[in-house]
Amino acid sequence: MTWPTADVTEVTCDAIWVTCDAGTPVVPQPVVAPATVDQYLELITSYHRGRPKFVAMMQALVAPVVANYNLTQNMPIAYDIDGAVGAQLDVVGEWVGRSRFVTVPIPGVYFSFDDPLLGFNLGVWKGPYDTGTGLTRLDDETYRTLLRAKIAANNWDGTLPSAKAALDIIFPDGETKLLIIDNQDMTMTFGVAGTIPSILFLVLLSQGYIPLKPEGVRANYRITSAGGPLFGFNVQNDFISGFNTGSWGVSPEYYIS
Repeated sequence: MTWPTADVTEVTCDAIWVTCDAGTPVVPQPVVAPATVDQYLELITSYHRGRPKFVAMMQALVAPVVANYNLTQNMPIAYDIDGAVGAQLDVVGEWVGRSRFVTVPIPGVYFSFDDPLLGFNLGVWKGPYDTGTGLTRLDDETYRTLLRAKIAANNWDGTLPSAKAALDIIFPDGETKLLIIDNQDMTMTFGVAGTIPSILFLVLLSQGYIPLKPEGVRANYRITSAGGPLFGFNVQNDFISGFNTGSWGVSPEYYIS
């Protein structure tokens, strides 16, 4: 197989045109047109073609076969991560190893002294077996993003660049910036700068739904407290900046508790 290397390359395969950027390998996918019952009825010989009962019998025999053929031809597309929806995407998640249901905190429910909305006669007393969390069902697009990141984590080679590439899948717009620091003391720090992500994505990042740390290494998470870069000395970029630009890094519990 020859990979296209031109700036814009058109590859044709059974009337499908595929356009790719320079250096991007393209595997043409053959076109499989849906089968129809009429295609098989046209094969009836002239002697039997004018006999309604014979044609009706052949139609009844061929119709289930055609339906099964079309179903099997569409199964790869139905269970492709880019196009699967609903129950099909759940099956993809079983193969990848991540359920659609995630555990998220339930804030603003239990009694608290420092919150005027959760004081006496307002907040609920937390019992000994109350966890303070609940299950949330991810929508298809969020679940698809999580599965892509989990697939990257499943293929992680243990290096920091590949770990960052896997996490960048969660924030493809580039507004939220991720950095990973190896502290050289059996700990690593995941920093989140730029736009503060939603609580759901903070949970996915900090609760181990995308496992990107070696065994025995403790992971610390620091999220920008006011947007923009995190505060740090002797560094000035989009990830870490000094006074008047950088923000203190806080733990995910600052937002999700």
